[in-house]
Amino acid sequence: MRRLLLAALLGAALPVAVPADDREYVDLPEMMRAHMLVNMRDHLAALAEAQEMAAAGQWDRAAEAIEMRLGMTSLESHGASHMAQFMPPAMREMGTEMHRAASRLSRLLEEAEPMPVLAGFGELLERCNACHSAFRIH
Repeated sequence: MRRLLLAALLGAALPVAVPADDREYVDLPEMMRAHMLVNMRDHLAALAEAQEMAAAGQWDRAAEAIEMRLGMTSLESHGASHMAQFMPPAMREMGTEMHRAASRLSRLLEEAEPMPVLAGFGELLERCNACHSAFRIH
């Protein structure tokens, strides 16, 4: 037992290699950075809420949450046209594709077919992950 504890303590003291963050840095004005972070947190909240609603059979409510908060309909309320000018072209394209994927998911939710909905959630999350893997804001 003492050897295990000693090994755990020694292991914790050894340096751990942390991979470099090689995502493209996007410098945004502070207000826009804060606004974008609020939007992205709301996107995650909307995804969680929509999954809960779909699991409860509230397909129309889930569809509306996705469309209004992540879909193409959400662009105006998010101030997307003001934000786009500060984003690299690839980031803009990834964002647009994420919003399109959300709108497709919204339509799938309206059809209330579980398997396509699961695939739609997967596609949307892939879009989110691709952008977060490529870009960072500070």
